[in-house]
Amino acid sequence: MTTSLRFRAAVVSIALFLAFIGVWHLATRQTASTTTMSPEYAKLMGITATSGKSAMPGPLDVGVKLWEHLKRPFYDNGPNDKGLGIQLAYSIGRVGLGYLIAVIVAIPLGFLIGMSPLMNKALDPFIQVLKPISPLAWMPLALYTIKDSSLSAIFVIFICSVWPMLLNTAFGVAAVRKEWINVARTLEVGTFRRAFTVILPAAAPTILTGMRISIGIAWLVIVAAEMLVGGTGIGYFVWNEWNNLSITNVIIAILMIGIVGMLLDQILARFTRMVTFPE
Repeated sequence: MTTSLRFRAAVVSIALFLAFIGVWHLATRQTASTTTMSPEYAKLMGITATSGKSAMPGPLDVGVKLWEHLKRPFYDNGPNDKGLGIQLAYSIGRVGLGYLIAVIVAIPLGFLIGMSPLMNKALDPFIQVLKPISPLAWMPLALYTIKDSSLSAIFVIFICSVWPMLLNTAFGVAAVRKEWINVARTLEVGTFRRAFTVILPAAAPTILTGMRISIGIAWLVIVAAEMLVGGTGIGYFVWNEWNNLSITNVIIAILMIGIVGMLLDQILARFTRMVTFPE
C-alpha cells in the first residue's frame, strides 16, 4: 500500500513538473517580430524588444546556464565573480556556525525552562519581547558592534534560530509524562541523570522538530542578510546577478536555494524519525 502510494505520488509530481516546464516554455518562447525600429533605438532597446522575444529566459536557457555552473562550481575570478559552489559554501558555513551556536544556547536553556516552573515564569517576559523581533532588525546593531559583515550574518542566524529550538525544547521537556519522572525519582535517579536518561529521550522528537523549524528559518534569513552585507554567499550572488540584469542566473540561484533548503530539512526530518517511537 505504501509503495503504491509513493509510486503514484512520484508520477503526479513528475507530471506536474513537466506541465510547469511546458507552460514556462510556451510563455517565454519567441513571438512575432515587432515593428521596425531605427538602428539606434533598436540597439538601445536590445534583442528582446526588436525580435519580440520574452525578457524572461526559458527553461532551455536556464538549463544550459545551469550546466555551465555545474561544470565549474568552484571557480574564482575575483571578488564579484565566484562559482556557485563557492557562494553556497559560504552561505552553508555561516548558517552552520550560527545554527550550532543556537543549539548550544537553546537546548540547555530550554531544558532549564522546561524543568523549572520558576525559570519558566522568570524568563517568559524576555522571550516574548525578543522573539517577535525580525532577525534583520538586529543587522545594523550587529554591524556597528561586531564591525564584520560575515560575523554579523552569523549573529543574525543565531538570533533567528534560537527561538524555535528554545520554545520546542522547553515544551517537550515540560510535556514528559509525570509517571516517568516519578518512577525515576522513586528509583533515586539524580537530576542530571534523569535529564539525560528519561527526559531527553522522551523530548527528543519535539526538540528535533524545533531544530527542523530553525534550520528552515536560518536558510531563509541568510539570503536576505547576505543581500544586505554583500561580499560572498548565495544571497549576494542573487543581488549581484540582478544588478548585472542576468535573470537566468537569478533563477538558477533561486533553484539552488530551494534544493539546499530541502536537503537541510530532510536531514533533520530523518533524525526526527530516528528518535520517534510509538508508545
